[in-house]
Amino acid sequence: MKKKWLLPIFASFMFFTFNPIDNAEAASTTELTSSATKYIGVPYVYGGTTTKGFDCSGYTSQVFSDIGIKLNRTSGSQYQQGTAVGKNDHQVGDLLFFNTSGRGISHVAIYIGNGQMIHSQPGKGVSYSKVDDPYYWGSRYVGAKRITTLTAEQQDQIAQKPTEEVKDAAIDFTVYASRGEVATQIAKALNLDTSNTNTGFADVKATNPQAGAIAAVTKAGIFSAPADANAKFNPASAITRAHVSKVIVNAFALKQQGAQVTFSDVSQSSWTYEYVSILASNGVTEGKNDGTFGLNDYVTHKHLSAFIERAQK
Repeated sequence: MKKKWLLPIFASFMFFTFNPIDNAEAASTTELTSSATKYIGVPYVYGGTTTKGFDCSGYTSQVFSDIGIKLNRTSGSQYQQGTAVGKNDHQVGDLLFFNTSGRGISHVAIYIGNGQMIHSQPGKGVSYSKVDDPYYWGSRYVGAKRITTLTAEQQDQIAQKPTEEVKDAAIDFTVYASRGEVATQIAKALNLDTSNTNTGFADVKATNPQAGAIAAVTKAGIFSAPADANAKFNPASAITRAHVSKVIVNAFALKQQGAQVTFSDVSQSSWTYEYVSILASNGVTEGKNDGTFGLNDYVTHKHLSAFIERAQK
């Protein structure tokens, strides 16, 4: 009788031991958003699993690992995890899967609310996209899986967190610099040849007045080169201080001067840590009065000009 009684107990123990995802506690808003968004700007690298570069599933694995949930390594194997979710029932934190190769699951992203997803994609690295993008992602959508559960309140809070595309609609570009403007100012400061207007980016035509500058800074390795024909530069989008720190360091080949300089909002695990420290150690930035750098703040024309002027010195 003892053996018959012990068997279901042992089986129950095995189930809970080897299915941690099904029983994961609800992730908090701060945990999920901090994990997902802190890697924005990290470049796409095929097979990448570190902050030097992620592929799509390397990125999702890292995000969920940050909140204590282990995912399988590839997009195809991640599709075997969690619970299937209908397309009209997406919740923040769901994994979204796509067929980009014509041979089944080949891409994975994280739903972030308001019809938006965050993922590591060729040509743009970790960035936002629309799930139903009619030009690419919409027609390649396969399905979704729910790995963990957020409360309704947490979902609402994340959905209200503005993404790049949502923010851009309300940006005053008489105050803030666009990505195209940053490329133009950098190309001018470095006296780069802007005669070639073939950028390689799908959203920058040769007739765009900023095309020459964009092509020049891309060729110089200051901005990432397009990985495929669908890659976009987003010249009319705003750019954060985090991204500009990397651009300025790359453009002027700045090196660390002395000890690392830290800011309260830039963790050592962040991909921006090195770039921000280099800027500060070279006197390009002093940060804000409250001890922060303002990673996610958009760059103003005034600050962009100041950064470039100081970097040149």
